[in-house]
Amino acid sequence: MPTQDPAASARVLQRFRQVFTAARAHYQQVEKQVGIGGAQVWALGVIASHPGIGVGDLARAMQVHQSTASNLVRALTERGLVMSAREGSDRRAVQLRLQQAGSDLLAKVPGPFMGLLPQALAQMDPETLSRLEVDLRTLIHAMGFGDDAPALPIAQL
Repeated sequence: MPTQDPAASARVLQRFRQVFTAARAHYQQVEKQVGIGGAQVWALGVIASHPGIGVGDLARAMQVHQSTASNLVRALTERGLVMSAREGSDRRAVQLRLQQAGSDLLAKVPGPFMGLLPQALAQMDPETLSRLEVDLRTLIHAMGFGDDAPALPIAQL
């Protein structure tokens, strides 16, 4: 076992709190400004950049479970922000497109549609991301969870 350093543990915990506080503050600002949550804004942004995307591809793009993506789409459809239609040769598959109201809402969104944390991670160099991945996996295992531990979108924390 590594030697315990309470001061180092406290500093790292403080950094985690700063990361999640910044992410949460951004999503709260977005929700206050446009009236929908950060995960819904992210979904709108993905649909806007990939017209005709299906729910499964939306889930993969957002790295969420398909049922989570379905719930997001349902909420966005009910608000008149997204339209779903069965087009093309495979009539089982639903294609998603923004309604004008969805486009208008996205035009009001401050900052990146995906949120600050996913955007920051996307901008990091590969070596840093690799180190973070390994170190966070080690942390998750130390907490008693495996690689398959559940993970909510940051906007839902």
